[in-house]
Amino acid sequence: MMKYTLLFAAALALISCKKDQPAQAPGSAQDSAHAVQDSTSASKPSAGAIDIGIFPFPKEIKECSCYFAKNKADFEAERYIYADDAGKTAYMKLNGSRIVMNLISSSDMEVDEELSKEIESDDYKISIRGKKIKGEEALLFEGIMRIEKPDGTVVTTPIYGECGC
Repeated sequence: MMKYTLLFAAALALISCKKDQPAQAPGSAQDSAHAVQDSTSASKPSAGAIDIGIFPFPKEIKECSCYFAKNKADFEAERYIYADDAGKTAYMKLNGSRIVMNLISSSDMEVDEELSKEIESDDYKISIRGKKIKGEEALLFEGIMRIEKPDGTVVTTPIYGECGC
């Protein structure tokens, strides 16, 4: 009988140890280390923020183009955040709306090792800077996109993608 009592007491102690783990207070140092924002979350941006949305490749683009995602995995999954027709028109989804903008300037990607683009609309100024990481039929680039609103709000995001015909 004593064996069963000891066995029962040991099992009870194990169960109670797991239940008595202290809860982590929100905002504590350990909790903030795990605060990761998902780039695909459907939450609305705070006032003044710029939400960069994902969209499929634009049907309007028929030939040469540049298109970028936030990283290689998103690029391979066709989760684009930017596309242009390598001429005069750029496409993005910002703050939930698909927008079409004018390309102001673009570097010659056949010659340059670096990518440079300036895009503008009434609501946004966008600059893209990147370095060529591979060049065959299509040129692969990675870099940074900077988006600015007239109120001074600025968002930067990494980009990964290609330009080619």
